[in-house]
Amino acid sequence: MKRKITLKQIAKELDVSISTVSKALRNSIEISEDTREKVQAFAKLYNYRPNNIALSLKNRKTKTIGVIIPEIVHHFFSKVIKGIELLANTKGYNVIVGLSNESFDKEVLNMEMLANGSIDGFILSISKETLMKQDYHHFNETINQGMPIVMFDRVINDLNCDKVIVDDYEGSTKAVNFLIDKGCKSIGLITTMDYVSVGRLRTQGYISAIENQGAELNAELILKIDDSNTSEEQIDILESQIEQLFENNKNMDGVFAVNELYALIAMKVARKRGLKIPEDIQFIGFTDGVLSKHATPSLTTVSQHAQAMGEKAASLLINRLENEEDEEHFEKVIIETDLIERNSTK
Repeated sequence: MKRKITLKQIAKELDVSISTVSKALRNSIEISEDTREKVQAFAKLYNYRPNNIALSLKNRKTKTIGVIIPEIVHHFFSKVIKGIELLANTKGYNVIVGLSNESFDKEVLNMEMLANGSIDGFILSISKETLMKQDYHHFNETINQGMPIVMFDRVINDLNCDKVIVDDYEGSTKAVNFLIDKGCKSIGLITTMDYVSVGRLRTQGYISAIENQGAELNAELILKIDDSNTSEEQIDILESQIEQLFENNKNMDGVFAVNELYALIAMKVARKRGLKIPEDIQFIGFTDGVLSKHATPSLTTVSQHAQAMGEKAASLLINRLENEEDEEHFEKVIIETDLIERNSTK
């Protein structure tokens, strides 16, 4: 039995672009007769069967971008969408948003639903369940059929597509060093399980900052949260886990949390225990959401510049849609973070 071959593999074997292969298979007059015959013969030899959904996307220009995000209420993702829309609209593109709700199945379904000829390409941030499963077949199939994808925030390094991320490691290192400079001697970390890359990198940044100070890393100060506990009905469980962190570390005088929610719940726990913020304990959270500014006290945060991330992701996708000749070179853009000082630190 002949191996299953993709549009991308045909292009590579014949040293032509994916666009050329696609057009040759459709008998486009834009492609020379010699090239058409060569592509069609190669496709027939390997019993190539096109993914009609993906192919329709590639062949029909709709001037519409599909965006898939894990959460709709998260301030970070809403700001990214704002950036995508602002840039896309200036280029004459519309935006359709799909929600995976952190589900692998919903992520796959969203891609199938949007890839029906109604959009030209995807911008997406991967669901936590997909990262846990490490099943990326839907991304690979889409890319192999010549449909461009740009990933942001949560990305797969080995996937052949453009990516936009923030410097999670450096941002976390700066945040923890800031707490150390403000006099903190025992800094707790509230983070996620390691399967989410952004949480893993932020954890590594924390560890690096502690060790660079010559201090011994104390595992008791690190709380890793199961992300399934961040749904609304599970907030009480999350709060009890953070309460236990405080109970086990009564001398803790600083907390770095890898997201806004963890930081705000930790501040609530601290106040319940009679601790004054920032006099007794200081807090920094990653992601400058709308709640950080209005918390009591207001939360010092690491800003990811979500709108700029969205604008860059849209720019990369539109450039790829409109300049098909550079199909093998992919960009990884790193957005620098800033520390926004508020009243949760001295």
